[in-house]
Amino acid sequence: MTPPPLHGLRFAFGTLSVLPVKVSRWDRQAARGGMLCAPLVGVVLGCGAAALALVLLVLGAGSLLAAVAAAAVPAVLTRGLHLDGLADTADGLGSGKPAEDALRIMKQSDIGPFGVITLLFVLLAQVAALSQLYDDSWARGALATLVSAVAARLALTLAARTGVPAARPEGLGAAVAGVVPVRGALAVALTVTGVAAAAGAPLGTDDIVRTALAVLAALAVAELLLRHCVRRFGGVTGDVFGGLAETSATTALVVLALG
Repeated sequence: MTPPPLHGLRFAFGTLSVLPVKVSRWDRQAARGGMLCAPLVGVVLGCGAAALALVLLVLGAGSLLAAVAAAAVPAVLTRGLHLDGLADTADGLGSGKPAEDALRIMKQSDIGPFGVITLLFVLLAQVAALSQLYDDSWARGALATLVSAVAARLALTLAARTGVPAARPEGLGAAVAGVVPVRGALAVALTVTGVAAAAGAPLGTDDIVRTALAVLAALAVAELLLRHCVRRFGGVTGDVFGGLAETSATTALVVLALG
């Protein structure tokens, strides 16, 4: 019999990545464990992205190509799930229509102009920030790649906290909405922030502060987007979770590239 913690891990990796992990349980308890473990998915995806970028640098590629690879790996390992969610959320918000109509727009398979524009600028910002960081040093580039991937999934943990409703009665958003106790979400956020700051320690005191600020800024921007989506749609959906992840990752990268 599978221990309960492993059900959470399977839920996290099975729903937030394309890694061959079978979700053995699809209930509130497994969803709670999965969302609490979401940052661990970011660790795996971030390490894979940083590894590919570093291999390209060793082989003589420039920082721009390394940055493109670092941004591409998480997209590939999620089948573009979060990017698609970002585009759909942008279309829903940009439509200016009532919640019911906006949710219908988000559910359509095509991407509208708001989604295209948002994807364009978000990916450009990610690649530009990563290129600057890898050009500065391979260590800062790799750290930023990892931290942004983890911050993206940490935002999902906080968005799944108690009190945040689902906008629809079905889908991934409904499965994970409100499953994480607020104290648990805050504990994970504090732990991840502390570990991220410690990871920046080998690069200097400034990097400790900058890395911690990157995580906190990512969560703050994601929280603003979350609250706006809840007001507009009446709750969260799977697309909103994707939008939160990409927004958090981009914010973390921009902060790390400053200074």
